[in-house]
Amino acid sequence: MTQTLHIVGGGMAGAEAAWQAAERGIPVVIHEMRPHVGTFAHRTGNLAEMVCSNSFRSDDDEQNAVGLLHWEMRAAGGLIMAMADAHALPAGGALAVDREAFSEAVTARLRAHPLISVTAEEVTALPADGHWIIATGPLTSGALAEAIRAETGTEALAFFDAIAPIVHAETVDLSIAWRQSRYDKGETEEERTAYLNCPMTRPEYDAFIDALLAADKTVFHEGETAGYFDGCLPIEVMAERGRDTLRHGPMKPVGLTNAHRPTEKPYAVVQLRRDNALGTLYNIVGFQTKMKYGAQVDVFRMIPGLQNAGFARLGGIHRNTFINSPRLLDAQLRLRARPHIRFAGQITGVEGYVESAAMGLLAGRLAAAEMTGRALAAPPPETATGALVNHITGGADAKTFQPMNVNFGLFPPLEDARGGRKGRKDRYKGYTDRAKDLFTGWLQGQG
Repeated sequence: MTQTLHIVGGGMAGAEAAWQAAERGIPVVIHEMRPHVGTFAHRTGNLAEMVCSNSFRSDDDEQNAVGLLHWEMRAAGGLIMAMADAHALPAGGALAVDREAFSEAVTARLRAHPLISVTAEEVTALPADGHWIIATGPLTSGALAEAIRAETGTEALAFFDAIAPIVHAETVDLSIAWRQSRYDKGETEEERTAYLNCPMTRPEYDAFIDALLAADKTVFHEGETAGYFDGCLPIEVMAERGRDTLRHGPMKPVGLTNAHRPTEKPYAVVQLRRDNALGTLYNIVGFQTKMKYGAQVDVFRMIPGLQNAGFARLGGIHRNTFINSPRLLDAQLRLRARPHIRFAGQITGVEGYVESAAMGLLAGRLAAAEMTGRALAAPPPETATGALVNHITGGADAKTFQPMNVNFGLFPPLEDARGGRKGRKDRYKGYTDRAKDLFTGWLQGQG
């Protein structure tokens, strides 16, 4: 009798894990609590719903670690990357997607697969037997999080994660804002003009920072000790670190020329990235926030070009729970105390949509191999997927473990006795060339 793989959570990791296992002949049940049980950030009951951003970040597979991860997932027949490519939006050198069309497409493909079924129910306890993957992501339900804490005997590790607001495109003043990708990056005119840019003079920037710092913000319960993930800091937290922090971060003016006033260099620039294929919605790039809703409207309308902005969604902040994977998981992503349970996605301590999906891809393949009596090791640590799983299952120090995006700092150094690769560009190309060769070999070794 064929065994069934149960996956808890239908986000990026759960969706990819289900696809990979089913494509290898394993029957899969996805247990997704939405829409029966909602969350702070989700709006639908669709699988792989994107809530924080619509960007998969850089798609450069020769000079960027996340672009390399894209390449590996495409090579492995990943559903998430296939649907992202099918619903891509112009975004310069980044891969951005129409979030609603993307989620609907992933949901349709999974529901149409003959070996996959989806059930809308909340799993509140760790299963005693069977084959399971926990891929509940940053918004794990309270009951399941408590069950995990009880099993692992540790306090839940957590940080705060934030989402940025989305603006109706028709409410952006294009007599002030202009269309341009930073450094005019992109192969087509559409890609080179993929972003809307709102310029600020120094007085406007200073007034904006003053208002940002003084605005009403969400206050968490007394005793809340979680910190922030540095890759997704609220703009208020960045501003508190110094008045110029935002101007050297998400509001940096470099690589941009104001089409309305080409001889005047903006002191700061707010960028908006297209959020859907129709071009009717734009995401304010890097503007994750913990301001209260009323304050957000007042402060963001201080941005030149957004003085009459209409908001399709305001920003917000939520608690993101993850486990101490270096201490709790083995190299197969299995819970050491209960090896019939694997973990995948953000709950393992990887950060980002692509990283989460990559861990789902790996967990699905590892589970399928185990269930069919085959031995399958994780990809070599010189690959992007292998570097990530190596980091979370032992490469990181369990005492100081924190969420991590994929980056070349996780890769073993290049061996170059001749000293040929000295520059960063050549070094990164060396990392990606090596990774592609090894990942291709890993895939071929699976038959």
